Amino acid sequence: MQTAIIISKKDPAGLNIKENLLKLFPFKETDEKFDNNSVYQLNNIKIYTTEKESIYCENIDKKISSFWDGRMGVEGGQTNHPDLIIFATKHQSESRINSLSVHAPGNWSKAEFGGKDNQLCVAPASLLKTALLKLEELAQSTDFKIIQECTHHGPYLEKPCMFIEIGSDLEQWHNKEAGKLIAKTIMFILTAKTPEYKTAVGIGGLHHTPIFKKVMLSTNYAFGHVCPKYNLENLNKKMIQQAIIKTQEKVDLIVLDWKGLGQHKEKVVNILNELNLKYKKAKELYK
Repeated sequence: MQTAIIISKKDPAGLNIKENLLKLFPFKETDEKFDNNSVYQLNNIKIYTTEKESIYCENIDKKISSFWDGRMGVEGGQTNHPDLIIFATKHQSESRINSLSVHAPGNWSKAEFGGKDNQLCVAPASLLKTALLKLEELAQSTDFKIIQECTHHGPYLEKPCMFIEIGSDLEQWHNKEAGKLIAKTIMFILTAKTPEYKTAVGIGGLHHTPIFKKVMLSTNYAFGHVCPKYNLENLNKKMIQQAIIKTQEKVDLIVLDWKGLGQHKEKVVNILNELNLKYKKAKELYK
């Protein structure tokens, strides 16, 4: 699997993570430039640095593929087409909670921060859970809260992609220990054998999905896309179908944060029944 790790020069957390990747692992600088920035490589993993904010790096998977096609020819370029894109970035929150988080990108409604309206990216559910569990392990002796957020913001890509982030303010973005934990987690999920999980789509609840995290920590389920309560008014049959199609693995179950559905309980259940989809309340799954 060819993996591209994307770092934005405008993102202090991303630059922190990049510094730790280069310090902790034997990446070598190549003789190529991407956006006028050096490309680093370790086996089938490459680090690309871009001038854009990560959430606005639309179709960067295609841009990278074209980049290598133009330099190595079709045969060589094919071996460098990324199969997975990882955005190493900052997470910004008014709560300023010290956090390390993962999530899939995509927009349940209007694209206000990159991406396309009503378009989700391909979520690598198993890698998201593997990253979450590794962060939990590595951060045990720290005050960082480990989170898998709901699906939100851009960019739009067609290859499987995920964000892994340091939150939630400037002090933490520069925190070297946080950068080290994220760097180690990225390399772990890319080099270790990924466990086989059952796969779920989550509906309802808070942006930082605490109920679905409980499910992941106590069961064999991994979550790809999650639609939070604040986006349920935009949720419809097509978006649920898209969430299933745009999960890298076969989706086994729709999991509901029942309390977190609020006034939309009947609407969501009716859609799921119309689509003949299997679903359960989250509390049926965890103890």
